[in-house]
This record gives sequence, structure tokens and C-alpha cells, in this order.
Amino acid sequence: MIEEILPWDVRSADAFDDLGQAPLFAEEAALLERAVDKRRAEFATVRGCARRALAELGLPPVAVLPGERGAPRWPDGVVGSMTHCEGYRAAAVAWAEKVTTIGIDAEPALPLPGKVLDMVSLPQERALLTRLTDAAPTVCWDRLLFCAKEAVYKAWFPLAKRWLGFEDAVIEIDPDGTFSARLLVSGPRVGDGEVDGFTGRWLARDGLLLAAVAGCGPAG
Repeated sequence: MIEEILPWDVRSADAFDDLGQAPLFAEEAALLERAVDKRRAEFATVRGCARRALAELGLPPVAVLPGERGAPRWPDGVVGSMTHCEGYRAAAVAWAEKVTTIGIDAEPALPLPGKVLDMVSLPQERALLTRLTDAAPTVCWDRLLFCAKEAVYKAWFPLAKRWLGFEDAVIEIDPDGTFSARLLVSGPRVGDGEVDGFTGRWLARDGLLLAAVAGCGPAG
């Protein structure tokens, strides 16, 4: 499912249920000594997805360990992202020489609880959500906004190595299945330019919301 919103040079794998006793490397299993069964199953399944995606790049199975701020540590020369939510797990990877960065996120297609929207959105984004809801009330646009922001953060962090708050980027969602993020803070330098935003694609289907970013945009 995630492959539908990723470019052709990104390899991915997903699962709609946990993969039973998915094998773990010893160093991965060591992180789960006190984990409950549900957490262990999610952790193992999403890493099983990651190893399937890496295999499509021609790479052997490796441990995928959390690094700084929990971001996955990928083999040299590889960029990637993982996500899991109730009923879905996915991983996406690519060669860094072809794709600068990747961020994916999955969320249940349910409204955000309580006052979460006010905590994660800017006034102009809430105005956008009102217009989108008026036009297509069956889509959980507030949760999709959160999903897109999570994907943007996952794409941002490997490049910038610093926090990006919900208020630090403005998301514009298009009903055609695309979205963009304009940074309100200085971005990292990539190549000859400074990153000033990201573009991505989204999908709403089967009770799930998915968002994916692959690459970044330099300042003009």
C-alpha cells in the first residue's frame, strides 16, 4: 500500500498484521527485554518490513537499531523510514545517491482526540482543514495533517539533526493526494542549497491514512 505514494526508486514493504515470531538480531532483542508482547510484535514486524525492503536494494539482513531521537540507523549509503500504527506497519528505503531523505507515517483514519489539533497546527492550517472538510467531509483531514507533519519530521531529522516543532512548518494539503511543507525555520544545507521545504503524497483507504516524503527542496 505504501508503495503507491512513493517514487519508483524507493523500495518498500508493509504488513497489515504482525508477522508472528519475526526474527530479531540479538542487539534488537536486547532492546525489548521489558517490552510487552504488543510492543515486541510491532517492533519485530516493522523491522521485518525493513529487511524485506533492504533486500530489494540487494542488501543482506542487518539489525535496524534506533539512533539519535529514535531515528533508525540504516546501512551506509541508505536512507529510509519506518512507521507503525494499529493494523499497519511499513518501511521504505533507497540509495542516498538517488533519494536525499525519506519520511513515512501511518495513522488510523480517526479524528484527532480532544484539543490535539490546536497543539499540532497553525491557524492557517486549521483554516485549510475547514475548507477541506467542507469539500470532502468523509476524510479525517485533521489526522491527515498530523500524519503529514510526522512524515516531514522523519524526512527532516536525518538532514538537520535537530528538532522540528509542529509550529516550524506550514503544511498545505491538496485533495489530489499531494501535500507540501514550507519551513518556517532555517533548514539544513544539502548540496549547493538550503532546504526550505518538502513535498509528499498521501493516501486515505481501508481505515488508514498514509503520508510519504521522498527528497527535499532547496531554496530558490
